[in-house]
Amino acid sequence: MATDRWVRAKSAVPVIGGSLAYMHDPLTLMRQLYQRHGPVAPVTMPGRGPAAFILGPDACGAVLQNGDKAFVNGWELLVGPFFHRGLMLLDGAEHKQHRRILQQAFTRSRLAAYTAALHPAVATELRGWEAASRFPAYTSLKRLTLNLATQIFMGGHRIADPAELDRVNRAFIDCVQAAGAILRVAVAGNKWHRATRGRATLERFLTLQLPAARSAGGDDLFSVLTRVEDEDGTRFADTDIVNHMIFLLMAAHDTTTSTVSTAMYHLGRHPEWQDRVRAEVAPLGPTPTVSQLNALPDLDMVIKECQRLVAPVPVLARRAVKDTVIAGRPVPAGTRAFACLQFSHYLPDLWTDPESFDPERFSPERAEDRSHRFAWAPFGGGVHKCLGMAFSNLEVKTVLAQILGRFRWSVAADYVPPMSNVSLPYPRDGLPVDLRPTAMVR
Repeated sequence: MATDRWVRAKSAVPVIGGSLAYMHDPLTLMRQLYQRHGPVAPVTMPGRGPAAFILGPDACGAVLQNGDKAFVNGWELLVGPFFHRGLMLLDGAEHKQHRRILQQAFTRSRLAAYTAALHPAVATELRGWEAASRFPAYTSLKRLTLNLATQIFMGGHRIADPAELDRVNRAFIDCVQAAGAILRVAVAGNKWHRATRGRATLERFLTLQLPAARSAGGDDLFSVLTRVEDEDGTRFADTDIVNHMIFLLMAAHDTTTSTVSTAMYHLGRHPEWQDRVRAEVAPLGPTPTVSQLNALPDLDMVIKECQRLVAPVPVLARRAVKDTVIAGRPVPAGTRAFACLQFSHYLPDLWTDPESFDPERFSPERAEDRSHRFAWAPFGGGVHKCLGMAFSNLEVKTVLAQILGRFRWSVAADYVPPMSNVSLPYPRDGLPVDLRPTAMVR
């Protein structure tokens, strides 16, 4: 009976109203739910069973670590048809096997090869940036990181045709934004329909490239996926390769774009920090090694702070497959559990003045991120913790280092990006910055 009362809580946020409130201001909604319900806040999803926002590091940690194996991924409801059988959407023995195979594509030697290939690719992309008083930083970064993803992950295949690049980029955006669709049936012109078409575009694009990737035998991720295997000699089928590439390409360019654009905004508002990290990266030269990129404490603190302020994936979706208890609250089987990582990043019990940009909070002296294992968790946790987080951070550092070497920028003192939270957060106005060249062009 206690479980039934929890499911039917009168103050639960309805799915439509809750979705609109989330899209408008997710952090405020999370705070309101936490004040009203505590770490397990019920929301209603008519026709889809019970659901809850999981709030705070203890509760999120319990869901992500999944000690009693009560949870599986819950993404199938949100984006399942469009990132079908990507690693994030697999569970159990199948997830473990696919992850073991994919780990062979992210060894130290392969990370070093990907990073070496990044340097000239980033330089080529940045040569196309032109100084402007309202340079669209987010829009430009989105195109840059998609081109990087196709070049580094696909053996130098650059989408030279702007129309083709736009089609592929639009396909990724449509697939990601389907998570915010209210009507989850394809009706001409709606989000679900656009995402369905986007998935088909991506499958066609990658399937056409697959034979060349297999025959090339290169060190790019696409070629590597055609030949990596686990200790039993199991390899991916062609459909698995395409499914994983769609997910990895999305994850690689969306998360990098989010972090770098957030950094450009805050470094544009804080010129003292922009100068500080520019001075740190200046001695690197044009092709820093992995070790050199990982030995930049100021840049590392800036990146971590930007991932705290705007988590690239602010909420992780899970589904309970058996009755369990989280933070003392019963969570019945079938519950859709949304672990709100972004909420933990703003808790004043964990962070000093959490609304402010303060990279020093990650310094060894303060180490606020060590206040709780899940105080700062932009890459999730447990068995589904992001497999590509090391490469993601290397890519972010490479892109930021080269931008800092080529440009200075600022944003208007009163400018606050109008964020879209339909799915992954991004600035709707393209993040205009005043971009000027520096004397340090590499």
